Amino acid sequence: MLAVARMRFSRFVCTTLLFTAPAGAQELPLAGGAPVPPALLTAKKIFISNAGADSGLFPHPFSGNPGRAYNQFYATVQNWGRYECVTDPSDADLVFELRLTAPYGPTTANKQKGASDPLPMLRLVILDRKTHYVLWALTESIEQANLQKTHDRNFDQALTALTLDLKKLTTSSTAATR
Repeated sequence: MLAVARMRFSRFVCTTLLFTAPAGAQELPLAGGAPVPPALLTAKKIFISNAGADSGLFPHPFSGNPGRAYNQFYATVQNWGRYECVTDPSDADLVFELRLTAPYGPTTANKQKGASDPLPMLRLVILDRKTHYVLWALTESIEQANLQKTHDRNFDQALTALTLDLKKLTTSSTAATR
């Protein structure tokens, strides 16, 4: 009987430690309760990496060249002033890897059956420079259009939405901890 009581007490202590230790480490919760990696909130210097663009996107449907997303995103982040953009990744706290993709897929996707639209999308992957682990990834689809002008507007809107997603991620969580 005493052995059973000790075993139950040991399980209670182990369970308590298992669930309370991580809870104390989670100081930056999202709305759903999952933590935001602290590095996203404390980083000062970033390196923006141009992971390129898939072929067939320039000059149609989008005007410009494959560096368009990188150039616009870089300028936007610099003007934001939240981070110092560095030119050498070894000087950065985080690496922001930006890529424009054109996924393959059905032309008439049925979302009710789990298919996704094969729309071009901007994907921002945020990596910890020291460990090379992915800390976060953000994706914005670029809506289809018929006219070049509308394609370009949709491109700009997706890039703006991606930047706003980044701002929400790195600033609203900071406000929640104050």
